[in-house]
Amino acid sequence: MIGLQTLAAFYADRLPLLQPDGLRGGAFSAWRLEDFLADMALVGVYSRKDFYKITLTTGPATYLCADQRLTLAPGEQALVCTNTQVPYTWDVPADGACRGYCCVFTEAFLPAHTHLRPADWAVFAPDKPAFFRLTAAQARAFGELFEKMLTEQASDYPYKYELLYHYLMECIHGALKLEPVAEPHGATAATRLAAAFGSLLASQYPIITPARQLALRTPQAFADALAVHVNHLNRALKAATGKTTTQLLAERLVQEARTLLRHTDWPISHISHCLGFEEPTHFTRLFRKYAHCSPSSLRSV
Repeated sequence: MIGLQTLAAFYADRLPLLQPDGLRGGAFSAWRLEDFLADMALVGVYSRKDFYKITLTTGPATYLCADQRLTLAPGEQALVCTNTQVPYTWDVPADGACRGYCCVFTEAFLPAHTHLRPADWAVFAPDKPAFFRLTAAQARAFGELFEKMLTEQASDYPYKYELLYHYLMECIHGALKLEPVAEPHGATAATRLAAAFGSLLASQYPIITPARQLALRTPQAFADALAVHVNHLNRALKAATGKTTTQLLAERLVQEARTLLRHTDWPISHISHCLGFEEPTHFTRLFRKYAHCSPSSLRSV
């Protein structure tokens, strides 16, 4: 089973790191990876988290996220933003040779005056890994920002979490600039419907227990949930994404299947069931169509 690591457990595992009081019931903490990797037994647990994390790291290291495997060569640098929906882990050398910084925060850490949530920023979206390979100048700029976080975190300034929030936002916006998101001039009905569909689709994942089955499996089920005709939904998605409803559903389902096949020991029949298939042969047929291999052959690699 793919577990869920809570922030309380995360801090408890990594004492003597101090769990901060945070801001308005939230929590924030930053540290150097050298300290984080001091106990290698704590590294490598593949799980979802109930907190958000930004990592600035220097290879060698491998980032395992859903069905992705992204590798940093020795000396190569990257900024990685992780969310609460997609399970992940890091594979690092036993000597903890990679260097850098991390910060974690909860959604409640965001001040009350902002209407934004982490999920509103593209770098925390669940559909693809926010993994940015950096130039030396970019890595230096982010490193200086993390050093400011560490300095402020250790200070006695009574409003330091307000200041840490602004450093965090500077880091998030720096990440957003690495992959600018084009904002449409005047959202159309099709783009609004596509966004609502994307949110509904994302809410179905990840699957964390074989006892759970997808609630919405077909284009008709999604159309009903969105209170539109299935043909209208298909036209809107085709206009906004270039793909049909069936394609989008199948691609996300196969992505989840890859994750479950690689990172759980569930029987393929259980994976098939929790993904909404009455017959494993139907699951195998769809998986082979989109993944170009069978579920069993992927698992054996």
